[in-house]
Amino acid sequence: MSHTVKLLMSQFVTHDVKHFIVSKPEGFSIVPGQGVELAINQPSWREQGRPFTPTGLADDRVLEFTIKAYPDHTGVTQALHQLAPGAELLMSEPFGTIRYEGSGVFIAGGAGVTPFLAILRDLAAKSELDRQTLIFSNKTPRDVICEKELRHGLGERCILTCTGAATTGYENRRVDRAFLEEKIRDFKQHFYVCGPPPFMDAINDALANLGASSESLVFER
Repeated sequence: MSHTVKLLMSQFVTHDVKHFIVSKPEGFSIVPGQGVELAINQPSWREQGRPFTPTGLADDRVLEFTIKAYPDHTGVTQALHQLAPGAELLMSEPFGTIRYEGSGVFIAGGAGVTPFLAILRDLAAKSELDRQTLIFSNKTPRDVICEKELRHGLGERCILTCTGAATTGYENRRVDRAFLEEKIRDFKQHFYVCGPPPFMDAINDALANLGASSESLVFER
């Protein structure tokens, strides 16, 4: 790992997702959408690095991460959620292929929205959100990360669907070919896809079948 950073604070943003504010190394720069590897600087965790995406603005004086814990198994995310301010983390240099290449549709499943938070916040700071659409799939409304911010910034172009609950204000459907065909008119624009691997595979296949070119698909390859 290239850097040692300090946890400054953390707070819940959903029932199982926390924002982490971390010190930023001098000279550190990152492109919105890129990730880093993080490990807890403790003997039993140092070798267990995992990829996470900074979700703040590139010019912020600190780094922000938005990290979901998975209570059904004890692992790095659970250990991160239990850290107190002052804990040290080990961090790599940035990496990854997700970055903004032009206006289009962002399609996220669950915690896969995190690279898009960085990109959409950067676009909001540049007043360029009006040309973007977000399709965001979760199990229930309480799982939606940063819902108020996304609805405020994108308005009707923030399309939220919950597969496990029928609730006013949310679609109650899976994101599949029929869903995409109904919601999207132009399949020649850019598409940004992130989520669990089966989700990404299914979305990319559906987009290709609907006429999107492989060059227009942006995802972690």
